[in-house]
This record gives sequence, structure tokens and C-alpha cells, in this order.
Amino acid sequence: MLAGLYSWRSEGGCWQQKEYRDVLALRPEDEDEEEEEEEEEEEEKKKKMRGRDDSFTLCFFDGFDPVAVSSDRKMAVDSLLFNSGMDGWSAGRAVVGRRLLVAGTRQSSTWGAVPQGPPDAILGITEAFKADSFKDKINLGVGAYRDDKGKPYVLPSVKAAESKVVSSSLDKEYAGITGIPAFTASAAKLAYGATSPLIAQDRIAITQTISGTGALRVAAAFLQRFYPHSKTIHIPTPSWANHAAVFKDAGLTVEKYRYYDQRTIGLDFDGLLQDMQSAADKSVFLLHACAHNPTGVDPTQDQWRKIAQVMKQKGHFAFFDMAYQGFASGDIHRDAFALRYFAEQDMPLLLCQSFAKNMGLYGERVGAFSVACASPEEKKRVDSQIKILVRPLYSNPPVHGARIASAIMNDPQLNAQWLVELKAMADRIIEMRALLKENLEKLGSKHDWSHITSQIGMFAYTGLKPDQMEKLAKEHSVYATKDGRISVAGITSDNVKRLAECIYKVTG
Repeated sequence: MLAGLYSWRSEGGCWQQKEYRDVLALRPEDEDEEEEEEEEEEEEKKKKMRGRDDSFTLCFFDGFDPVAVSSDRKMAVDSLLFNSGMDGWSAGRAVVGRRLLVAGTRQSSTWGAVPQGPPDAILGITEAFKADSFKDKINLGVGAYRDDKGKPYVLPSVKAAESKVVSSSLDKEYAGITGIPAFTASAAKLAYGATSPLIAQDRIAITQTISGTGALRVAAAFLQRFYPHSKTIHIPTPSWANHAAVFKDAGLTVEKYRYYDQRTIGLDFDGLLQDMQSAADKSVFLLHACAHNPTGVDPTQDQWRKIAQVMKQKGHFAFFDMAYQGFASGDIHRDAFALRYFAEQDMPLLLCQSFAKNMGLYGERVGAFSVACASPEEKKRVDSQIKILVRPLYSNPPVHGARIASAIMNDPQLNAQWLVELKAMADRIIEMRALLKENLEKLGSKHDWSHITSQIGMFAYTGLKPDQMEKLAKEHSVYATKDGRISVAGITSDNVKRLAECIYKVTG
């Protein structure tokens, strides 16, 4: 809001206020003729001394400090002093250029130059869903498991493990920098297999992290500091939205390799291999161990073997992200096939694990980062450097969630119970995929929906275009990301029929 307009003709003049809409025009008061003549004579003297007209206009806004800017051409302002008093701004000494416009700038703020960041896509979906009053609305954007009533689910094994942890009267002291040893040892066995030579030979350097994202960040920092070759990491197209940001913040350069084929709504296997072949030797490749996010498209075991062969020939480094072990197929061993096969081939690799999905410990932030080393001595050195990296990042990880996960993995009864519950979660996701496909086919859809059931894990790439996803939201109260990704966890026995009808209406 424009608050003031001041016309300055002479130093030391008196001002009178004239209001015009929201503009306050200030001009010198009418003095007697003698005083005006004296002022004009004095003004003429100053003009001659300066060789120019020093008249200018001052304009300022509510809550702003005045800054001088030339209205016709930039001219130096030697000195422009203003004082704020009861009657507003007043002029002090001014030595200026001709016809200066003084505009307002907000009063100085330390964070005044911080730009507005873009909104989070998933958060926007959730907000739109909450604002929708339609009783049969469907949220397919959430990245967390839901039961068949669409409610958050706490595994009974987790409840039992937590009760055990609480009743054990453990203290709340700091964990070590690399976390709780019982947890990290169990996490390594879960991922690599209890009989893995890497474990038997004490060659795995591992640290507890702040869930999967924390593992990625520590892993990226470790590569940036110590990987002796390219500091570029190749990620699949597409990949989890946060991957690139995490890697870039750690100082890595991010490039992409072909992965998803939009024509087939499946894996671009030939393109993937070609990009690995053409990459510089010893490049780093991010690999989703199972349940690729966001597409749900995974290589077959034979394809994984071919990928390993190409990477081994090129000397590439495998960076595994395993956020869904057991949640993808319901089988922890099947979901770890790629990682374990690469380890069997004695290929250079590291691993990031998350226990958010497979144990439902989303808010507990339980994860692990591990590096396969060549020897126990190398493992010790890697361990020492991981500690140095972690210390200034978050010092040490939280203990409660890790104690729960450790209890589940180390107590035979709790472990058996968890594996049953884990399979039940995976089976519900698989069932919802089948029901969605079945209902679409019953409606007479001419599209091939086989990709819905061939994909795996929490997310499915439907193949729908952005305009179709927008119609789903605006016309049918079905919310998901515009790239066509849906969270199958948001589908229930009660809403799957309506969902199929909505998809049919926007796709034909």
C-alpha cells in the first residue's frame, strides 16, 4: 500500500500534509512572500554551486525504509538522511541528483531474501483429500500401509515387542554413534542372510541410521568423501522423489539411466543395460532391491543376473536401496535376492535399509547403512570413518524404535509372528491389485491392465496421464500423484469397485 509521496524543493523546508486517496502528498507550506523569496534565492545559489536541479520526489510504503532510485537515469546519491518522528518521515540533509524517485524497500530482515519453496506434492494431495467433503473420497497418495478399512495399522508383533522393551526397564542413555549393536547385527543378517560369507568373515561395516533416508544420506556422504572414482551416481528413471535431493545435498552429481518403459508400462531392460554399458567404468548405480518406487516394476531374477554381469564387466559399484524387504512379496528371502546375488559374486556394494514399511515403524525412524568390505581390517577402517561422518550429522541414532526392531528379529517367537504378519500385509496388497484389475475388466475396459498385477509392492504405475489423474481428483474425489502412481495400500474391499468405475470413466 502506497503510504506517502513527498516533494522536496529545499533543505530545511516545512511540510504540510495533503491526503489523496491512500497517497499522502506533502509539500512546503506557503510562507510569506519574503520568506519564499529568500528560499528561492538560497535555492538558486545551491543550484549554481551544484550545477543542477536537486528537486526530487520521495515515495515510501507502510513498513518500508526509503531507498533512493533515479526516475530518469541512475544517479549517485551522496547522502540522503531521513528521520522517523511523530508526524512520519521528515527529510534531513540531501545531496542528490536530478528528479530522484525514492521507493520503499521492506525494513531489513535477515531472512528477507529467502525464496518461497515449492510445495510437497504428496502433502498437497493429503491436504486436498482432507478438504474434500465427499464421503466416498479415496486417498491413493499415502506412502504407508493401511488395513482393509483404510486405517493405519500397528503390527501385533510390534505391540508385543514394545511391551517387552518397556517392561525391561532399559535406560534412556545415548546409543553409540553406530547405534545398538544387537540391532545392527540382526539387520545385517536379515538383509545379507544369516549364512552370508560377509557376515561369517566379519566384513560388513554397518551403522544404525535415521530410517532409510538417513541411511541414504550417510551412504552418499561416504561415497562423496571416499569413493576413489566418479562422484556421480546414476539413478533409475523414475526413482523415489527424494533420491536426487539427498544425493545432491551430499555433494554427488546425479545422472539418470533408463528403467521404466511408458509404452509397455514395464521395464526398459534393453535401455537399462545399454546405459550401464555406456557409462564410464566404475560408475555408481542406484538399484532398488525390490518393490521399485514409484513404478512397482522389478527385474526378474534372470534379469538381475544379467544386470550383475554387465556391472561386473564394467567394474560398476552397486548402491542398493532396500526399503521393502518382505513387504514386496511377503518373503524376506525372495525380496533380498538381488542384494544377496551381488554379494555372492563378491561385487563392490553398499546397502541402505528401512524398517518403516516391513515393521510399520514409520515414525520411529529405524534404518541401517552397511558396506561390504574386502577384509575385517578394511571393515574397521570403514567403521571409523562412518563414525566421523555421523557425529556432526546427528551424533547418534534414537534407541526406542531400534530396540523394538531388535526384539522382533532376536526373539524367535516374535520373529515368527512378525513374518506371518508381514506376509499378510503383502498378501493384502497383492489381493487389492487383483481385485482392481478384475473390476476394470468386468466393466468392459478395452485397456490391458495386466501390469497392475505384474508390478509388486506398495505402489502401482497405472499408465494414466496427468489430465486423467486430474479428472479423477476433480470429478471423482480420487487423489493420487499426477504421474499415475497410486498407493495400493489405499485400496480396500469397500472402495475397489468404485475406484475401478472412476478409472474406467476417465480412460474408457
